[in-house]
Amino acid sequence: MSIILLGSTGSIGVNTLIVAQHYNIPVEALVAGNNIELLNHQIRTHQPKRVVIANKEDIDKVEHHNVTAGSEAILDLIEASSSDLVVNALVGYAGLAPTLKATQLGKRVALANKESLVTAGAFIDMDLITPIDSEHFGLWYLMNNHPFSKLYITASGGAFREWEPEKMKDATFADALKHPNWSMGDKITIDSATMTNKLFELLEAKWLFDTSTIDAVIEKKSIIHALVEFVDGSTTAHFAGVDMKLPIAFALKGEVTEPILPPVDLLGIGELSFAPIEEARYPIWSIKEHILNNPHLGVVVNAANEVAIETFKKEQCSFFGMSNIVLDAYRHFEDVVPNSIEDIITIDREVRAYATAL
Repeated sequence: MSIILLGSTGSIGVNTLIVAQHYNIPVEALVAGNNIELLNHQIRTHQPKRVVIANKEDIDKVEHHNVTAGSEAILDLIEASSSDLVVNALVGYAGLAPTLKATQLGKRVALANKESLVTAGAFIDMDLITPIDSEHFGLWYLMNNHPFSKLYITASGGAFREWEPEKMKDATFADALKHPNWSMGDKITIDSATMTNKLFELLEAKWLFDTSTIDAVIEKKSIIHALVEFVDGSTTAHFAGVDMKLPIAFALKGEVTEPILPPVDLLGIGELSFAPIEEARYPIWSIKEHILNNPHLGVVVNAANEVAIETFKKEQCSFFGMSNIVLDAYRHFEDVVPNSIEDIITIDREVRAYATAL
């Protein structure tokens, strides 16, 4: 067994390589963005046969004899590879095409790219998808084929969970990147602050577990990642430290029989509490029920959200302005129904054009 790793220099990619090295799993290929220094270190350690990076102008900086660049090169790499497992840790809509390519070839995908299922879940073979988000892993771990009545995932609350909504109106891009619990990439941290990240995870769970009876609550310590309410009336929670190595290890090995994380120190945790996700602080939550019943509209939310984040980063809208852009686009495109991947691509393009013009 060997793996292809897409997004090797991000936090998921780095943890995947740690797990792969621990289990002596060969890495056939690495795909990375602009962090060439870290990529070169990974190349020296894992000796991949092929490497793909984002920009052609950086090829000469990469310490490898077989380097290509660009989105098409990623698809060519997947098609030419012998590995049966693709770990997709790419960020954003760019991760969709590799997921589709891999599954069309019958390869299994260990998926951390939320946007794949959010935008095109109806067109992806779920039998080939293994989620490596801690929330979906937690749900899978707990369910164990028992009949359930409702699923829950948890949210940290993001950078502004303690801010008054009135103060949030003036929040800057730099403010939104100050996550209280961990350090992540820009996009996922902004999505955490707006709760778009959690809306996406609900959509992922809808496709993965074939249910719309799912919700999210805030648990600020990020110790509980998922809860399952069973038909017998009992509810079970999944406790684990904030470390992605556990779901990654299961995705790569299928079964884990040795310690991956230190056990949770229950006495050290102290009190735990849950809180609702309020629309006044997270306006995107106003469409939660509608989009769970119309999951094909995920492509609209994703495209508008990616535009909104760039608009906020350029200081061309306020923090709440991001949600306004997404909700405006959502209402405008509410009646679209994609019937193919070609439709997804067209809708994505049209939504981006519309959101950019707002």
